[in-house]
Amino acid sequence: MRRTRDDAPEENCHVSGCGQPAERSLSRKKVADAMDWTLTGEDKRALLCKAHYKDYKKATKEDRKIESLRR
Repeated sequence: MRRTRDDAPEENCHVSGCGQPAERSLSRKKVADAMDWTLTGEDKRALLCKAHYKDYKKATKEDRKIESLRR
């Protein structure tokens, strides 16, 4: 049987000093390139809470817009 989001164990945000539950999973390289955050863990994916994901989206808005126009 497939695991669903509800079955997954509760994980915290990978930004150092943040203890909020993770909402999104993004590429660690993209997050590290865009933001000056110290990320914990060694996974290929970085887990972000709702507040940090919102900050990441604001910081990368222009890049995402240019990328969509390139297609």
